[in-house]
Amino acid sequence: MMEPTAPQSDLVRQITAEVCRRLQLPVSLETGACQHASCLSHCSGCLQLLLDCGACRVGVCRAAAAAVHELAGFIDHTLLKPEATETDVLKLCREAVEQNFAAVCINPAWVRLAAEAVRGSRVVVCSVVGFPLGVSVTDAKVYETRRAVFDGAGEIDMVIHIGALKSGKDALVRKDIQAVADACREMGAHSKVIIEAALLNEEEKVKACLLAREAGADFVKTSTGFGPGGATVQDVQLMRRVVGPEMGIKAAGGIRDQATTRAMIEAGATRIGASASLKIVQNAG
Repeated sequence: MMEPTAPQSDLVRQITAEVCRRLQLPVSLETGACQHASCLSHCSGCLQLLLDCGACRVGVCRAAAAAVHELAGFIDHTLLKPEATETDVLKLCREAVEQNFAAVCINPAWVRLAAEAVRGSRVVVCSVVGFPLGVSVTDAKVYETRRAVFDGAGEIDMVIHIGALKSGKDALVRKDIQAVADACREMGAHSKVIIEAALLNEEEKVKACLLAREAGADFVKTSTGFGPGGATVQDVQLMRRVVGPEMGIKAAGGIRDQATTRAMIEAGATRIGASASLKIVQNAG
């Protein structure tokens, strides 16, 4: 990426200063710099104001980002157990709203209930497709996607056809992902692609991430949480190197404490899937 020229840098500072002046943020009008030492890491109120004004993304360094809102904004509060009851799902939604988690992640049959439960909050409903094995036919995955979004989901976590990937059927895997990603885009939802990294060798992990990127997915995700292993820092680092800075990465599976959560974010994760969310944000032992 080319470095901005001096006039461009001046213009950026001027625009930043004017935006922040209008939002009444603590920014020097001369320099465009935040008067706090590390900007949003010390000013969650500034972040909230930007979000209230309509910002859908705010750029901060990873170390600063990990401090904002005590990690809650990174977390998909997750309940995918088959035995989960209506009471369990409503409790999950209540906790997500109280803690300002990014999303609740639930099975498709609960989407409508969850969407109603979080209505009026910033919490997004995330549901799963082709879960947890990934071997549904593409048409079924697309129908699941459309139905979940129609019922109120704003994000879809789909599982790739793992066997097809390992069989070298790249075109089939890409088409499968693209069909779901296209359906999400048409209906205004975000798509996340679960590669189930614990079942793949390094070459296959790289290929899965590249296919997801080529197919237009918004995120790649490490694991279902139902496979032989969960997220690892090494896998997140590899995924970030492969997909570059633009795609989201969701680390999920086996993340149960704050130290692990921070390590995943430092490695490049932009979202964390966890069922131990309360323990993470409360820094419980």
